[in-house]
Parts: sequence; structure tokens; C-alpha cells
Amino acid sequence: MGDPHLLSSAHPAAAASSFARKHPGPIDERFSDPSPHITKRPRVAADTAATGGSAPYPEAEVRSLVMMAGGIYPLARAEALRGLAAVLGKVDAYRCFVAGIVECCYGCAVELMRDEDEGVRLAVVGLLGLCAQKFAARWDVDAKSDGDIMDLIFQQLSSMARDMCTKVRIEAFGALGKMQRVSEGVLLQLLSKKVIKTDTMSGTIIKGQKLPPKLKIPCAAGIFAHGIEDEFYQVRTAACTSLGALAKFSSQYAEKALDLLMDMMNDDTETVRLQTLQALFHMATYGYLSMQEKHMHMFLGLLVDANALIRNAARKILGLVNLPKLQMFKSAIDCLIASLEKNPEEQDIYGILFSIGKNHGSFSANIAKHLAKEIATASDGELILDRPRVKALMIVSISAPFSDDKHKKLDIPSIIFSHAISLLGKVSCALGEEVNQDSLLSYLCHKGGMPLWGNRSVSAEFGESESCKVETVEVGEQIENTAKATKCLDRVLVMQSVESILQTVEGAWTMRMSCDVCEARTILRTCKEELKVLAENSSGSIGAFLSFLCEYLDAIRLVVELWQLIQLDNSYTVGLTAPDILLEKLNISVRRMECCYAGLNRGLEVQVMELSLLANLLGLSNIGACSKAVLSKLVWVINRLEGLCADGSCELSDFSREIKKTFEADHIGNALIRNIHTSVELFRLKPTTDFGALKAISAVFQVCDNNSENPLSYICGLPVGVSFNISLWNISSNNRLWLHMSIGESVQHTFLEFSSFEGDGEVKSGSMVVPLNTTPMAHSFVLRVCLIMECYGGISSNQERHGGPSDCVVQLSDELDVYFVSTGQR
Repeated sequence: MGDPHLLSSAHPAAAASSFARKHPGPIDERFSDPSPHITKRPRVAADTAATGGSAPYPEAEVRSLVMMAGGIYPLARAEALRGLAAVLGKVDAYRCFVAGIVECCYGCAVELMRDEDEGVRLAVVGLLGLCAQKFAARWDVDAKSDGDIMDLIFQQLSSMARDMCTKVRIEAFGALGKMQRVSEGVLLQLLSKKVIKTDTMSGTIIKGQKLPPKLKIPCAAGIFAHGIEDEFYQVRTAACTSLGALAKFSSQYAEKALDLLMDMMNDDTETVRLQTLQALFHMATYGYLSMQEKHMHMFLGLLVDANALIRNAARKILGLVNLPKLQMFKSAIDCLIASLEKNPEEQDIYGILFSIGKNHGSFSANIAKHLAKEIATASDGELILDRPRVKALMIVSISAPFSDDKHKKLDIPSIIFSHAISLLGKVSCALGEEVNQDSLLSYLCHKGGMPLWGNRSVSAEFGESESCKVETVEVGEQIENTAKATKCLDRVLVMQSVESILQTVEGAWTMRMSCDVCEARTILRTCKEELKVLAENSSGSIGAFLSFLCEYLDAIRLVVELWQLIQLDNSYTVGLTAPDILLEKLNISVRRMECCYAGLNRGLEVQVMELSLLANLLGLSNIGACSKAVLSKLVWVINRLEGLCADGSCELSDFSREIKKTFEADHIGNALIRNIHTSVELFRLKPTTDFGALKAISAVFQVCDNNSENPLSYICGLPVGVSFNISLWNISSNNRLWLHMSIGESVQHTFLEFSSFEGDGEVKSGSMVVPLNTTPMAHSFVLRVCLIMECYGGISSNQERHGGPSDCVVQLSDELDVYFVSTGQR
């Protein structure tokens, strides 16, 4: 219900009538008694027609609706007001005869502000908001009077924001946020429950000119303070939206509104918090948001919030605001890094880091200098680029030359640019469309002291800032095809890094002889992490090869640990992993290299077969006796190696020849066990870097509409269907895929028909409903699901299960949890 103080002191209806008399229109002259003239055509309409106007004349329709609005039936009054709003929305506010229509509709709305029916008051708010839009669009009338009426409507909408009806309050706050003109004094009063004196207020803002206010505004006092404390979250959400939308009218208001909006970040409702962040984002987008140090603690807490939507919204705001102090800048960077370490899948953080660094060039240059010192003082064995923190700081440092601090000299150390080349993919994604990857690589190479490009200037690509201009690099012949040259250079840089890593791996393998397993294991793990860094920034065959090498290093690390167990004589050594567990992990790793990569060339396959031979030899040693299955596998691997080397393109290694010779002399295998030390010492790591057209086989799947808070329903003991969306990469019709579903010890396999998937090229996808044949007699349970693929290598494992895969399998996807709850428990 409207505020009685407003209606008694300001007399809006009387004010409307007085305002109408100052600007008479065709309706106002006959408004007191419309019936005698209802069929007459207005004079001004005739004048309009005479001047060539062809628009329809809504006067008669408006008169009829005004009469309906004074009726005794609430529904009729509400419909009449909505009808007036529909008519008003179609007319042109710049036509002279429309002035009377707008004022008539406004006067009708004011008279019904205190109507007893909620539906009528709701319609009043909509009509008042529309009238405000029409008044704001009229520049041909007296600006002073127009400013007064806009402030008056603002007060009236403010009074409606205190209505007892929730819907009316929501609509009123929404209308306040859509106001196009309002005085600064009225705005400031919205935030203060204490009535501000009129003589201290600024006037109405019209086309940049301020006019002195005349109106008293007690009804507007503290409207938003009440709105954000409303018991209904919908009202609080609407209040937050309007708070941000009105910031464009006054910087002083925006500063005070920020205090209220930051308080709303403690709201219990997620919707309110998200809308508050949206309001802050709106303010930041248009330059109305000035972050203050007192708000930083609250805001930075949002960057590590448990809700991903909250984190994402807060990051977007941080990428736009200006941070006046270096300490605030560093705190923001540290929180983003903490969020990245906690949620590594949120790769958009790198783009936000680049935006923040670009907006604060001098601060980013400070970060770059400290990072350069850290890189220079790092020990040779430490691979600092493996850490998300260093990647993030590298992105911030690279962003400094793109900043608008043209008046400052930003001296970025060249070591930053040279190390950033290995992060080319991440830097390119962070820049987005600002510069293409080819020019970025050229720029980084030049600034890092690596003149790898022909006669070309990349300054055009970095034209947004003077500090990004670079001189032409003249080295060798001019590169005609830039894109092709970039890919070749990128591949060369990656392969140089890979060769260096593999040399380190070979050195770590020799450490096994000195039993310095801990150091060797650390080096192998570090090398694997560095390969992962390269794989994240690579795609296609290079990406598949790097993934293959990660599997290879895993297997080598397991072999080193097993070799230590074999060499140890004392069985009471503490801290060692059981040999059978290590052997199982080693076999899985070898199996993944055999089955999860399509297009293995001869060199890579020989690598895998020799590693398989070594794994089976270690298996015999662990058992301590000859196993028929292991011996059969050894025979198959030796025959496969001979077949691969039959054409002379590659030769059997000393290790393979020794195993073959020993096995031919003793088919039982006792000689293999006795001579295992000699055989293993002959094994040499000579990993090839020729990977051809290698492709990684992988799969991703998800369950539709299911999580721990939204479980699927089932009836105990009866089958239930589960919907899956599955995507496959580089899978052929020769591959046999299964869904492995388990509940405790109970396991079910479901074969996936290749024809169920659609798609061209490397990726195929499909959706299907898979029945779970038996459900437990329990209130709820969790089903664990993963995708597996049969492996056809060597001798069958004889693990054939009824209705399941008949050979060795390899897991293609991560295990997924599907949540169920009995229908009786909902």
C-alpha cells in the first residue's frame, strides 16, 4: 500500500491535474465529462491529420479505459490500467497530441495507487514506469517541469516499494531500476533512512546539466535499505538489480550503493548473491564501480567460494575494476592463483589474470621483475613452469606490455618472454582475439632474444599499446607462409624440450644400479609433470605422443621400484609397496600404451613390446616359479618383436636377444629366473621421438540430471534405466566397448554397439538408456560406472565372465558415481 505521507503532502493527483492544465491536450479539456463528446473527433487530431500524419488516434480508447478504471470491480480496474499501458506503449512520445495522453494515464495511475486490490496496485506500478519513460523521452517541453515530474514519479514508485504485497514490491523495485532520469539528491535519499535537507541536494541530471530540486522526498528515505532486508529473496534480488542500474546517474550514489551491495554478499540465498554480483558487473562494465580497500577481504573471499557460479561472476568483475594499490593487486592475484590450484579445471582464470595485468601495467611490471629473479635463482633440477602459480604469474607479466600505461616505461626482463614460449597456448587463450597465435609467438621470440623469424613486423598485431611495438626482425629468408612456419616452429620447440626430458630419463634409469631409487623416482615424476605441461598446450599427434610418453614414464618408474624390491635381501624394509600391486600397475600401464593409442608406428610398438617383455620377466621373478600364463605371454611378445624386426627396419636389442636365447635353451623358464639380474641390466632406454600419425583413444560420458542432491528413483529389486551421454575419440568399429557398472561386489557389463554412435572424423557421440538389471534392497545406493575396452594382445587372461568382456580390458574413462534413492524415501 502507498505511503500516506507521500499522498497527503505531495498530493500526486492534484499535482497531475495541475500539471495537465499547464499543458492542455485533447483529452484534458474534456476529461471531467467525457460522455457528451465521446463521438467527437479531437481538434488536435484533425490538425495532425492535416499535417500529413497517418497514425491512428487513441483518444477514444483512452477515455473508455479511464472510465473502466473508475469502476467498482477490481479485475476491471486492473485490466483497464493494463490496457492504458498497452495503448501508451504504442504511441510516439514526440507527437504533440500525445502529451495529453501521457498525463491522463499518469493521473489515472496516481488516483489508484492506494487501491485496496493488489492486482490494481500491481498494474499501477507498471503504468507509472511506462509514463516515466514517456516523460523522459520528451525533450521539447520545459525541462525544469519535466525534471520535477520525474522526481515525483520516482517518489511514488518508492512508496509502492513499501507495499504489503510482495509482487508489488518486486515490480516497484524493477521500475525504479528502469528510470531514465532522476536527481542525485533523490538517489542519495534512497540509501539514507534519515531525510536529507533539500538545500544540500544536487539537481536533476538532464543532458549533463543539473537543475535545483524543489520536491520534498520523505517517502524515498531508505527504500533500498528496506528492500535488501526484505523477508522474500525475490524482493531482495530486485532491489539489488535496481541498486546497480541506478549507479549511472551519480558517482557519489555508486560509492554508497557499493556498501549495501557488498553487504548482500552475506545473503543466505544463492540467487540474491548471484544477482548482486550481476549488479556489480553492470557497474564495473560502465565504469561506475570503484573498488575500495575495505571491501577487498569480502570480495576476494568470493574467488574461492564453494559455488562455481559465484567464483566465475566474481572473476569477471575483478577483470574490469581498477585496483588503486599494489597490495590490493597482489592480493587479487594470490586469490586467483589459490582458486586455480583448488579448481584446476577452471582455465578461464588465465584470461582474467591477463585482463587484470593489462589494466594495471605498472603493477604487472613489478610482478614480472620479481618472477624473473625467481626464475634466475631456481636450481637446474627445479622445473618451475610445472606449477600453476608460475604459469599465472607468467600470464600477468606478459600482459604488462599490453597495458594503457603509455606514459610509463615498463621494463619487462627478456627471460620472462623466453620462458613464456612454452606456455604459448595458455597465453594465446588468455589474449583471446586480441592477437593471433602466430604473431604472438613471433613477438615472444623477438622479445626473448630468439630471432627465429623472417622479415616481418608484428607491431600491427599489437597496435593497441605503444609499448607493444617491436622492430622488424631480420634473420635469414623471409617466411612466406606464417601459419605453417609457426606450426613447424612450435613443433620444433616442443620436440627439443621432449628430447631434453628423455635424456634426463635415461640418466635416471642408470641410477637404479646404485640403488638410489628415491632420487630416480623423483626425477621421473618431475619429468612426467613437465611432459604434462607440454601436453596441455599441444594437440593432434604431438599431444597424443606426449600423453604416450607420460604413460611410458609411469611404467619406467614402476620398473625402478620393482627392481629395488628384487635387489633387497631384507624383507622387513619399511615403506615399500607390495610387489604384486606394483606389477598390476605396471601391466595396466603397458596395456594402456598397447591399446589406447591408434597409429603406433614400428618404433613405438617395439618400445612397448620390450617394456612388456621386461614386465613379464619381473613377474616371473616376483612369483619365484614359472607360470604357464606368463611364459605364454613371453613367447607371444618375443614372436611379435621378431615380426616387427623381420624387414630389417629395426633390430632386436641385446635385452630381447638374451631373453630369446635363454628361453630357447630352457623352455621351462628356470634359467630366466636365475639370470634375471643379467637380463635386466641389458635393458636400455632408447625412446624414439618419431611418432607419425599417432592418435589417442579416449572417452567421456556423463549421466543426465543426476548428482548427490538430485538422485534417480528406483523400486527395490526391480530394474532401472540410466541415461548416458557418451563421446568417443578415435574409436573404430574394431574396438569392443563395455559399460562397467558395479554396486559393491556386484558387477554388470553392458556392451556398446558402435552403430549407436554418430559423428564424422575423430569424434563420435551418442545418447542411450542402459538398464541396471538388479537393484539392491536398500533405501539408497551409489552405482559406479566407467567405460572399458577389450584388449587383443597376446594370450587371453582367461577372465571371461558371463555377459562381459572375454579378454584383458583397459579403462577409457574416469569412474562416475550415479546416485539412487528408493521411491519410498522421497
